[in-house]
Amino acid sequence: MSWIESIQKAIHYMEEHLLENITIEQIAREANCSVYHFQRTFSLLTDMTIADYIRKRRLTLAAQEVLMTEQKIIDLAYKYGYDSPEAFTKAFRKLHGVTPSDARKKQCVLQAYNRLVIQVSLKGAEPMKYKIIEKEAFQVVGIKRTYNCSNGENLQGIPGFWNEVNENGTDTELFRLNNGEIKGVLGVCLPQKDAGNMIDYWIATAANGETPKHLATLEIPAAKWVVFEVVGPMPEAMQNAWKKIYSEWFPSNPYEPAGTAELEVYSDEDPFKEDLVSEIWIPVK
Repeated sequence: MSWIESIQKAIHYMEEHLLENITIEQIAREANCSVYHFQRTFSLLTDMTIADYIRKRRLTLAAQEVLMTEQKIIDLAYKYGYDSPEAFTKAFRKLHGVTPSDARKKQCVLQAYNRLVIQVSLKGAEPMKYKIIEKEAFQVVGIKRTYNCSNGENLQGIPGFWNEVNENGTDTELFRLNNGEIKGVLGVCLPQKDAGNMIDYWIATAANGETPKHLATLEIPAAKWVVFEVVGPMPEAMQNAWKKIYSEWFPSNPYEPAGTAELEVYSDEDPFKEDLVSEIWIPVK
């Protein structure tokens, strides 16, 4: 089964069990990949978490029933997984802009989130520059935070983490400590082995020697890496590069992510430069 078929199989599973209390572990199993990798791939391709997708699809179907049937609102609330009519009404209004009762009375225009179909986009006019290297294990030094991917905590927490590091001078210290082969400050994303929903995110640098007491060390294992060149201002260039990697490069190449630490490499140049060069390192198998 191809990579894209695996993702689509998982989406089909979600749709077939949309009204059941399914877990992210069950969904990822259908895609034959880790919880972390499936969640990351899904959010990069769709700009939403799995939980957001399921919620929006349920409320889309609920809205259809509100308009097309005479079912009681309380029955629809329980059918679509809400503990009370009040919780259902609150979620319905947040998505559609009106309450279920008003939607039924006034025949309002509602939001519709259709079933996802993943399509591969191959754009030869926009080539991706990359190289494949094999690298021995190396050490990075920095600070770590832990985030929950299932509820999108990482999407909000990581940018705030970077802002904090830039403001308190930690980034300057990391550039000064950088004496390893990889030049720059790194964003290191590492899934926790025993908790598929959780990731450790490091802001660090490749460094050898004595580690300052307020910093920690992490060993990055030996791996085969695909190193992508990223050109453009932050954060848009990095975000666009991740999407292209997962929507274009992986589906058309014989590699799979290894599921270990992934790196973003940032230089100390102006982050808003149009020709800024950064990198993404992904271990593959």
